[in-house]
Amino acid sequence: MEAIDIVKASYIKELLERGEREDARDLLAFRKIDIETGLIKNAEGSAQVDLGATRVLAGVKLSLDEPMDDTPNQGNLICSAELLPLASASYETGPPSPEAIEFARVVDRGIRAGNCVDLESLFVEEGKAWSVYVDLYVLNYSGNLFDAGGIAAMSALLDTGIPKYEDGKVIREERPTKLKIDNMVTSTTFAKVGSSIILDPTGNEEKAADSRLTIAVDKENVRAMQKGMSGGLSVSEIEELIDVAFNKHGELSNKIKKSQR
Repeated sequence: MEAIDIVKASYIKELLERGEREDARDLLAFRKIDIETGLIKNAEGSAQVDLGATRVLAGVKLSLDEPMDDTPNQGNLICSAELLPLASASYETGPPSPEAIEFARVVDRGIRAGNCVDLESLFVEEGKAWSVYVDLYVLNYSGNLFDAGGIAAMSALLDTGIPKYEDGKVIREERPTKLKIDNMVTSTTFAKVGSSIILDPTGNEEKAADSRLTIAVDKENVRAMQKGMSGGLSVSEIEELIDVAFNKHGELSNKIKKSQR
């Protein structure tokens, strides 16, 4: 960690010891969330999410592929992520970094475990099914990629139309059918800094954190969890954070639904 980061981390810890944050938010409050859908005309679905100063763009493309051998009557879902150098000085060009791989997997796991996309509805005919590719691009990093990415992916999937398939040809200019979404999953990420636990950590707060926990839920169930960093969380702390994740689900779901045109 560079000297400037050490100074910022010390400042963040001093603030939190007084119950304060650098942006004056409550400890368990999200930053302002803005969602805009349908930005990429060549994609089957898209959404851009601003979570505070963090900006993530999600694009969805559908490809007509052979189904997997063990699931011949359904399509597939694949999430990938790219951390663009313009988003942060710490991001570099080249093969996906471990950070990018983790980002994509956390978003993918929540959507997949929540059975959000009806994969059987993607079956077209013998030997053909739609594969749904969700590509996440970080345009600006200011902390908490997981929640911003999850909102962007879910919004883009809801925005997605399935291209027309006729006489063995894919007609991408026509998308008469919406992608069938059966469930809504949202994630909520917490960071523990000293003895304080905060929701939606900024970049500076993430650098000061000892541990991080992302919880993906729908209305009734915890669908996935991802623990990060070396610090620990007690069982009672995790139980309290699960309750917060359920409480935030309605707020996030409503924002995602309202973003749809």
